[in-house]
Amino acid sequence: MNADNKLIGQLTAKAKSLEAELQQARMVLRSRKSNTPQKSWLALGDSTMQPREEEETWFATYLDMMTLLLVLMIVMLAFAGKGEFEYGTDKDANAIVVGARADGQFAGVTINAKGTAAQQGGAPTENALTEESQSAHRLEDLGLEGLSDDIDVVLNDETVSFRINSEILFPSGQADLSLAGVTVLQSLINVLKKNDFQIAVEGHTDSIPIRSSRFPSNWELSSSRAGSVVRYFEANGIASDRLRAVGYADTRALNSNDTAEGRAQNRRVELTMEIPKAK
Repeated sequence: MNADNKLIGQLTAKAKSLEAELQQARMVLRSRKSNTPQKSWLALGDSTMQPREEEETWFATYLDMMTLLLVLMIVMLAFAGKGEFEYGTDKDANAIVVGARADGQFAGVTINAKGTAAQQGGAPTENALTEESQSAHRLEDLGLEGLSDDIDVVLNDETVSFRINSEILFPSGQADLSLAGVTVLQSLINVLKKNDFQIAVEGHTDSIPIRSSRFPSNWELSSSRAGSVVRYFEANGIASDRLRAVGYADTRALNSNDTAEGRAQNRRVELTMEIPKAK
């Protein structure tokens, strides 16, 4: 974003400089036109003056067109530098999705495509950009340094959610945490211990039915996975009165279950921290 803003600033300065030069060129053309002895050459029938006047008129029009093209390019670059839009579900209609990196910085803050900015034609409004900046500060206040790259952070008005793909946390069709899953959750525990907000742990599956002696349906599987995460948190120092677990099976899908990619995104565990707005 900073690089985009710097480039746009440089182009804007260049445009102003070019506009000044173009304005000076227009003044020279007008000066030549006003100093031309029009009556004398008309009276003498000088045929050499008319082509010169037409040539100067064409050049002035060309300068105006180049100015407009430059301004249009700057406007397009300004809009392109605001970030890419992502599509989500109605649940996250006003969400801001952030890809967290291990150094505590953010891969990019993007306004969900079903939010206010997208409804007004695609370009983020000034209010949306201000809200985006405030959201980034709220995330920094949470202390996300060291958070795993496998965790997506979703910011709403009064909640912050952490999304983790189930394939990272659990073996297929199971609810026992994998070694990789434990590593990811440990990075999240360090964040959760910095505050005392309430935490809801949600288990989600795709729409493919499961039938086993332990999990007769996706309801049992999603609930058991949420419970496994809650028990791990409790065993590692998160107060039990902050935690609750719930399984949603496939009822809150992020994407269509008609494709393998969509089903993979729907299989997830989502941890939501309830953060009241500052009064």
